[in-house]
Amino acid sequence: MADLIRTFIAVELTDLVREQIFRLEQPLRKEGAKVGWVKPENLHLTLKFLGDVQATRIDDVVEATQEAVQGKKPFILCFSGLGVFPNLKRPRVVWIGIERGTDSLGKIQRELEERLFQRGFPREEREFSPHLTIGRVKSQRGIGGLVSKLEKTEFESEKIEVEQVVVVRSDLRPTGAVYTPLGICRLG
Repeated sequence: MADLIRTFIAVELTDLVREQIFRLEQPLRKEGAKVGWVKPENLHLTLKFLGDVQATRIDDVVEATQEAVQGKKPFILCFSGLGVFPNLKRPRVVWIGIERGTDSLGKIQRELEERLFQRGFPREEREFSPHLTIGRVKSQRGIGGLVSKLEKTEFESEKIEVEQVVVVRSDLRPTGAVYTPLGICRLG
């Protein structure tokens, strides 16, 4: 059995934006809902989750990513607003929306899907919905207070200039996921 590497492709955030999100989460955490909050250092915007990829295919993933961003100009990304998936009655994921940069993200993501598909990776069946996951709801008990607080909370991040897309290894540990960059693909 070949070595498998849990892999995704993402846009990384600046330390400033990570800090802004961490501060945003503090009053939400106090609501006491059972939510697994994403560690600030692990916050990223996923363009494509590949799951387990054979180690021998990682170069294909990096090449496809490089081709997808080639010729694309760096762009500004800005996060704004909070929400939950699938809905407010039974939230499972807490997310932050994107105010600026969705067109550029969408173009890169579509190109990425195509380049990976040409190399034998399956296409994503769901439509790309760019968002930043900040928490995963572990239990619906006590979630009402969090939902109420979310509905009243406003958020707008500093701007991020996106100049690269990263292929990332994700190792799941009892203490949480550990991410390691496998390839950095520059726009332009």
